[in-house]
Amino acid sequence: MYRIIYYLAAILSTVFVLAPHEYAHAYVAYKNGDPTAKMNGRLSLNPLKHLDPMGFIMITLVGFGWAKPVPINPYNFKNYRKGMFTTAVAGVITNYIIAFLAYPLYLVVVHFFPVNNDFLYYLGYFLEYFFYLTFARSLCCFVFNLLPLNPLDGFRVVEALTRPTNKIHRFLREYGQIILIVLVVESFLCGILVDMGITWADSLDILGYVLTFATNIIGKPITALWKWIIIR
Repeated sequence: MYRIIYYLAAILSTVFVLAPHEYAHAYVAYKNGDPTAKMNGRLSLNPLKHLDPMGFIMITLVGFGWAKPVPINPYNFKNYRKGMFTTAVAGVITNYIIAFLAYPLYLVVVHFFPVNNDFLYYLGYFLEYFFYLTFARSLCCFVFNLLPLNPLDGFRVVEALTRPTNKIHRFLREYGQIILIVLVVESFLCGILVDMGITWADSLDILGYVLTFATNIIGKPITALWKWIIIR
């Protein structure tokens, strides 16, 4: 029963992390003058419009993943650099806001939710994991997508701030996707080895360090503030 509730919370939290992220890209692109995402049906909060099956499974199981990239045509932007930059960062800013709102709800459930009967107990268990996973995965999505690797948002920021002839720009465009695939596969294999009892493999998980940084460092201002407000 507990495992079913956990995975239900994990699946729903993934939806709440990825769908608003992609909607934010589409909305900001549209406001900057590019209707491409709207014309392709992506200016929507409907998760079915945005979710990529493999990326959905990855974030549900290991904490990081991706959705279908929102199509944009930067040449439609009123201001190319401003449009590229604001569209690129819209998704990760949305994720940080979601994390900021999810954590106090997690604290309220943990400290104040009534568990007077079995139904409320299981509901509280579900809500606790749902809000915490939404918080943690939003932060992981925030940090993961800011990696400057094509096709992540971090590379779009590089595109906005540099010329196509820039050596770093060219390198990240040509090899970013390969580096990203290597990192994802390496992290996945490390997870398998840890599950097999080879615990030292955890220290080799590069993306694992990125995700730990997301929750322990990037999330620290959020957790400190809300703990001070709610449970001081």
